[in-house]
Amino acid sequence: MKLPIYAYGHPVLRKECEELEEKDPAVKQILKDMFETMYAANGVGLAAPQVGMNIRVFIVDATRYADDYKESKDPEERDEYENLKDFKKVFINPIIVEETGDEWAFEEGCLSIPEIRADVNRPENVTIEYFDENWKLKEETYVGFAARVIQHEYDHIEGVLFTDKISPIKKRLMQRKLLNIKKGNIDPGYKMRFSK
Repeated sequence: MKLPIYAYGHPVLRKECEELEEKDPAVKQILKDMFETMYAANGVGLAAPQVGMNIRVFIVDATRYADDYKESKDPEERDEYENLKDFKKVFINPIIVEETGDEWAFEEGCLSIPEIRADVNRPENVTIEYFDENWKLKEETYVGFAARVIQHEYDHIEGVLFTDKISPIKKRLMQRKLLNIKKGNIDPGYKMRFSK
């Protein structure tokens, strides 16, 4: 079932999320609905608060971007292909263990903040501990774009948005657009829920 995506300004996006009870029977349906919602909105990642749930869960699927790098002559871009070709994952009760490497800028967007993009600096590597959809505990390290997607979605379950990480000047320049999103004066092509 496609769920409405909660828009910038809704209080649920600013709450630190609660851990999910282990082997909660509702998880399978929640994950199914989240993937359906993310694909319908053409997203790469989706966190539970973006669909109104205050739980520490997010999903990612960047596999469609892998082919962009497949034939590249640049070894770094070919590495990016390797990082993304199987990058469809579920993260339950995740904890970032470590962020390392140089910070690099990349233009980010968000399904909860449609039609706005901005450069965000993030460390190039992230190590994360989490449960997968079968409640298997894992600890993995990701680099590049995969690390960035994880960091962006992890921020959501901490009540942080990418607009919190840009300069005050840039944020001031986008105030009118942010206000329009908050008021519901936008049509991103998918169902949204706005603050009252």
